[in-house]
Formats: sequence, C-alpha cells, structure tokens
Amino acid sequence: MKLSYSLRMRLSILFFLTLIVPLIIIVFVMPSYYQKLITTDTTTLTESSLTSLTHNIETYLEDLERLTVTPYWSEEVMRALKAKANVSYESTDAYSQFLTDKALNVTLPNFLKNPRNDILGTILLSYDGSVYVTSAFKNEPVDNYPFTEQGWYKQAVEADGKVSFISAHAQDYLKKPTITQVFSVARLIKDPDSKQPLAVMKADADTVILEKIANDIKFNVRSIVAIFDEQHHLIYSTASLPQELQQKLLFPALNGQTIDEYVVVSKKVTQANWNIVVLLDNSELKAKLEGIYIVGLLLAGGGIVLTLLVFFTLSQWIIKPFREMTFVMKRVQKGELLTRVAVRGKDEVAELGKALNTMIDQLKELIDSEYKAVLNQRDAEYRALQSQIQPHFLYNTLNGFIGLNRVGDRRLLEKSILSLSSMLRYILEHNDWSTVAEEMLFIKKYGELQQLRFQDRLTLDLYTDPAATAYLLPKLLLQPLVENAIIHGIEPLNRSCTLTVSCLIHNTQNEEALVITIRDDGAGFAPDKVDDSVAIGLTNVRNRLLIAYEHADIHIWSESDQGTLVTITIPLREVRL
Repeated sequence: MKLSYSLRMRLSILFFLTLIVPLIIIVFVMPSYYQKLITTDTTTLTESSLTSLTHNIETYLEDLERLTVTPYWSEEVMRALKAKANVSYESTDAYSQFLTDKALNVTLPNFLKNPRNDILGTILLSYDGSVYVTSAFKNEPVDNYPFTEQGWYKQAVEADGKVSFISAHAQDYLKKPTITQVFSVARLIKDPDSKQPLAVMKADADTVILEKIANDIKFNVRSIVAIFDEQHHLIYSTASLPQELQQKLLFPALNGQTIDEYVVVSKKVTQANWNIVVLLDNSELKAKLEGIYIVGLLLAGGGIVLTLLVFFTLSQWIIKPFREMTFVMKRVQKGELLTRVAVRGKDEVAELGKALNTMIDQLKELIDSEYKAVLNQRDAEYRALQSQIQPHFLYNTLNGFIGLNRVGDRRLLEKSILSLSSMLRYILEHNDWSTVAEEMLFIKKYGELQQLRFQDRLTLDLYTDPAATAYLLPKLLLQPLVENAIIHGIEPLNRSCTLTVSCLIHNTQNEEALVITIRDDGAGFAPDKVDDSVAIGLTNVRNRLLIAYEHADIHIWSESDQGTLVTITIPLREVRL
C-alpha cells in the first residue's frame, strides 16, 4: 500500500491540520508578524531621523555653494577675472596688472574668510591658467599641475555656471595637503554681461564634517550610515563597507527591505543628488524577538510531544490489527495458506479478521481443487504429445528396415534390429523424464542405426558438457529433431554430411542456461517451404518443451544447400536434477 493512501497518513494529516498548524502559526507566523511590525516601526523612525540628517548636509552644502559665488560679490574681483580672460592682458601696463593681482590675492581672500575649520579653503583657476589658493594653512598649488584635465574641472565647465558637487578625492593639487580626502563644490565663473567663462572656483571641505553630522543622529539599533554621490561612488561611511555590499547598494532597495543582514533605509540629498543610506543591523532587530521565539518554541515543543503521544497511542490501537491482517495476506500470497489472523475482541476490526480467515479457508479449498485439475490436464497433454512420438519413430525406423531387406543386406538388418530392441526398451520404460546423458546415449544408438543405412554419407558428432549430464529432459525430446535432420537434410543428398549434437552450459543474458544444438550441413530448406511432416515434428517438440519449461526457447535457422541449425535454450534455474 502506498504511504499516501495509508490510514496512518490520513490520521497524520488530521492531527496536522487540527494541532500542528495552529502551533506553527503561534510559533512562526506570529513572531514573524511582530518582527515585520518592529522593522516597519524602526524604518519609519529611521526615515524621520534621516530627514534631519539630510537637512543638515544640505545646509552644509549651501555654505560651500555660497563660497563658489563669492567672486560675484566684488566688482574689483570680477574686473580682475575679466582682465585675466582678455587675450591682451600680458600687454597691459604694469599698474593694471598690479591692481588685478591685488584683487585676486588680497581682496578675494578677505571675502573668503570663513570661521569654520572643516571648510579647508578654495582654489580659483583663472582663464589664463593662473591658480589662486585660499587656505588657513597657507598652501600652494603643485607646479604645472594639469588642472584642466581633472574630472572635477570638466564637470564644473559642463555645468556652465551651475554648482557641481564633487565626490571625495585627494588634494593632490596642493604641495601640503591637509588631509587625504575632501569633498568639494565647484562652479564656472562667467561674465554676467557677455556670459563668457572667466574662471573655475572650487571649495574643499573635510569629510570629518560628514562624520560629525552622522554621529549627531542616533538610531535605536546598531547601524551604518553611508553617503554615495550621483555616480554611486562612496563619499563617506561610519564603518567599512565591503565592495560586494557597495555593489548591491548601487540600486537602492525600497525602504525596509533587507540586504545582507541589514535593513536598508535611504534618502536623496536633492541639492547634490547624493544618496544617504542607513543600514540597520537586522540581527539586533531579531534579538528583540528572541523572548517571543523561546516562549513560542517551548509551547510548541510541549504541544508536539503531547500530540505525538496521543497520535502514536491511537494509531497503534487502530493500525496494529490492520498490519497483522496485511502480514497474513502477504504470507497467503506466498502460498502459506495455513496462516490465520489472531482475532481479539468483538468490534468491527475483529469482524473483519474473522471474515479474512473465512476467505482464506475458502481460497485454500478452491486452490486445492483447481491445482489438482490443472496438474491432471497438463499430465494428460504431456503424455499425449509423447505418445505421438513413439509410433512416428517406429514407423520411420521400420521403413528403414524394409530398405535394408530390399538390398539384401541381412547382416546390417540383424544388427539394426538388435539396436532397435535396445532403443525400444528405453522408449517403453514408464519414465517421462531422462537425464541428458541417457538422452544423448539414445541419440548415439539412433545415429548408429542410421549410419548402418547411410554408411559414409552420414558422420555423427556428439558432445556433452560433463556439468550437464545429470540434468533432466523430457524423454525423446531430441529424437524428432535428429530424425528430421537425417531424413530431410542428409537423405536427399548424394554427398557426405555431418550431423552434430551438443549439450552445453552457457551464460546467456546474465544467467546460466542449458543450450542444446542440432546442426547439419545438409540440404536445408527455405523458411516459407517447410514440409508438413517437419512442421508437425517441430510443433510437437516446441509444445513439449514449453509444457516442461515456462521460459524455454527454441530457435531454428535454415538455408537451402547450407544446412539447418536448431538451438534449444533452457534457463538452468528451471531444469531439474
């Protein structure tokens, strides 16, 4: 019986639906629901805090942005930038050049003075390639530095007067960089009248200010704050972020989704098109539910133990009698018809056991009667087939004697009659079976009888595997085949022919088998031109063979003027000793 159709499986499903499912809901679904609720509340609070953080960063970026428009506040500085941008600047008088340099080296730094230490300074790149650095640390630009080839410079030029926010980078353009990484705001300074570009202004800020702003915001679980620019490059993070995690944050998930054990909350800094991402430690959120899980697991464990005790008690009480009946029916199926079910009680199961015992009794009586009838029928059929062989053999043998008498060879006739009498004793014995050795001895005598008649025209070659001599065969199974080979294969020809009979044990199709072959190199026949007497003899042999052995096989090959080969294969497991 398949497990899916068993009574135990149906009881298991019933218990599962009535007890286990509610326990699963209590243990797993409810904590998951509360975890989701806590995650949602934490995400909402984080979004509120992130709004404040974003506002602080935007305020700081506005301060940097104001520095980049400082040249527009001074007419003196703007005149100096216009003069620098004029192609004839080098040919102007020394006093005009002095005023220009004074405006850019003295006036502009006075305007750019800033009390905030985290704003590190500015750098102004005029149209003629001059570089003006304003810094509290009195820095100077690197000689012959290729400013115009830098990405931030090109970005400012492409913005065409609008502010450009530059991601974290090194101050490698200064001889004495104050820190390793800064972020900047850059702008192309244009002539308000002609709209011609005059210079590029860039203000640098220390990334430490981002750390201060991020640390001012507190979240209710352990978290990491990361800031990415519009090209998704990391500007700053409060903790080290693996490169693989950064790649996953290139396409920010919806707020509240989980990435690598972090709940992600993000917000855009609209002014700079930056993205601020807060990674909340999901394990800390789960830790808040450990108490609920522990209580739920204890309740579930107790409930499951109690359920299993009840289940196994009831299933043993109900299923054990059915198992016993199944066991009895399997033994009956194997032929043990004396097996009975032990009936206990007076309930419906006991009534079923009594009915099964009654059925086995009736089945035994029916099998006994049918088995005896079948045996009698098979025995009658077998004896009828064997009786067909004896007169046929005698008829052909006596015809041979007539032939010897006609040619006047009385010596051969006398010897043939003696051989026949020996063979008749073998035939008339009341045994239906004979060993392979006895059958081959009979074939040898029969062949000698035929050799007296055919002389040199018949050569008989017999071989028996010593391991096969003791196996039993139906008596006279091979004689009709040998007789057909002589009469229909050798007798019609006027040349010498060889008849070979062998009995061997071979390994065929992964099992041992008794293989008997009768081969002659005589006349042969076409498969569609089989003589009636040959067909009757072969049918007789085939029927006797299949009655004796269920899985036996007989195969016949013949070709005109080539001879005939008959192969009998009997699985060794069916051959009796």
